[in-house]
Amino acid sequence: MKKFLLPLLFLFLLIFESIFVQYLPDGILGKDRILVPHFLFVALLFLTIFVGKKKGVIYAAIFGLLFDVVYIEIIGIYLFLYPFISYLVSKIMHIMQANFIIAFLVSLFAVALLEVGVYEMDYLIHVTNLDFMSFLTLRFYPTLILNAAFIILAGYPLKRLFEKHLESLRDE
Repeated sequence: MKKFLLPLLFLFLLIFESIFVQYLPDGILGKDRILVPHFLFVALLFLTIFVGKKKGVIYAAIFGLLFDVVYIEIIGIYLFLYPFISYLVSKIMHIMQANFIIAFLVSLFAVALLEVGVYEMDYLIHVTNLDFMSFLTLRFYPTLILNAAFIILAGYPLKRLFEKHLESLRDE
């Protein structure tokens, strides 16, 4: 049963992101602001930080593909960015100490990289015609605020869960 806990958690977060968007009040941070939850990605980052690079990148690739198939009409953007950024986070964490504050800052930085990466890919293939400054004010900053709030609320329980998962892996 324990080995199904992580995939079920990530699957729940994948579904919860779309439900969260549907029930989020319009104009919560101002008119025309776009709030994009990256709860699944944050959980994948915490897995990478507190369990390990191999498991984090593998789960990031699987759920990046799943995210592309379910939500995006272009397969490959999240399939590439989720594991790539998870790998970068694992390299950053070799230098930094793995505590909650560092995990918060690194995860927020990774969400920012993801947002800019998705924007640039969409702009490159003409899915969006939004200029970069409009993107920053309409989507980037509100998304960072939302995901920072999520990390503050759910980060510590995720950290504890992944530390327990790592201990159970060592005991086997």
